[in-house]
Amino acid sequence: MAQKKETAILTLSDIKKKAVPILKKNDIVKAGVFGSYARGEAKKKSDIDFLIKIKGKKSLLDIVGIQLDLQEVLKRKIDLLEYEEVHPRLKKQIFDEEVRIL
Repeated sequence: MAQKKETAILTLSDIKKKAVPILKKNDIVKAGVFGSYARGEAKKKSDIDFLIKIKGKKSLLDIVGIQLDLQEVLKRKIDLLEYEEVHPRLKKQIFDEEVRIL
């Protein structure tokens, strides 16, 4: 039986409570939310955009695993972006709206 997706808009507190244990378990040492959730403009189908800093190196498969774990607990599409990978033209906008959760 297919799992029904939640449609309620999550609060940043909900996101932090559900995401931080997964992030810590996977050696994420710094994390923030940006985009529509950080700006308070999220809709029922909005994805959640995370900035992450990983302790050490992770393979692409490891990062996809983190993304899938977050999608499972948050019931939303998740985008992960490493702090170091933010395009220079977007840094100010993204960092200004970031809400740190870890």
